[in-house]
Amino acid sequence: MRRQLSFACEGAAIAATLDEAPGTTGLLIVSGGNEIRSGAHRGMAMLGQRVAAAGHPVLRFDRRGIGDSEGTNGGYRSSGPDIAAAIAAFRDAVPQMSRILAFGNCDAASALLLHQPLALDGLILANPWTYEDDGDDDAEADEPALPPPSAIRARYLARLKDPKSLLRLVKGEVDFRKLFRGLSALGKKPAAPAFGSLADELDSLLAEVFCPVTILLATGDRTAQAFMEKLAKSLAYIEQNPGSIRVERLASPSHSFAGDDAEWLAERILAALS
Repeated sequence: MRRQLSFACEGAAIAATLDEAPGTTGLLIVSGGNEIRSGAHRGMAMLGQRVAAAGHPVLRFDRRGIGDSEGTNGGYRSSGPDIAAAIAAFRDAVPQMSRILAFGNCDAASALLLHQPLALDGLILANPWTYEDDGDDDAEADEPALPPPSAIRARYLARLKDPKSLLRLVKGEVDFRKLFRGLSALGKKPAAPAFGSLADELDSLLAEVFCPVTILLATGDRTAQAFMEKLAKSLAYIEQNPGSIRVERLASPSHSFAGDDAEWLAERILAALS
């Protein structure tokens, strides 16, 4: 059953939705950007329903200044008290719960790392945000220079096999500046994140996190590509030495895992919960 509830965060009333289920491991969904708790095209509402149907209670909430919640919107870097209050409210609302995992996409994933330690038993981080602005759509000044070399190779190999792409090259319809820029990146080795940058912060926090972490990446998404580029060394080490941090990749351009990708996302979240 789905029901509405509210809880307090530093004097503001926070609106939340609880999908009830009998399980003892719950999922807290943290919204990214300025998105309300239902998500784009109700994606998070449908995810909550799917996870609850599998036996896990789910709580979604609007942080302060967003949607139905009171207060001032301070962005993801100010959302630590909101997340902590949501965890406490979740435990109060579902007394049989012994474990809580949190899921966040984009800057919500980054927020879950930035505000550690939180009273959580695991993190599920999708397409973490590494731009230096506040998570709005105008990230042009800090766009990743290019996708990772592996993504570039795959893209150009696919184009070389496509007769239409070859014909466009012969006709001079290809932007050679972009072509040479892409090809020049193929031999570059991954560099460490710039000192003091958001990517550097996330890199350090991943090395220190004490709960299990699942990182989900849509490899065709620019935000995920920026994360893969800036944390390439750490991701390579994690994937070669699997431990409490796991990385799973989906060949998709969908930042929010829309359409058919929603089932892939739900399956990975359910695997982490179990």
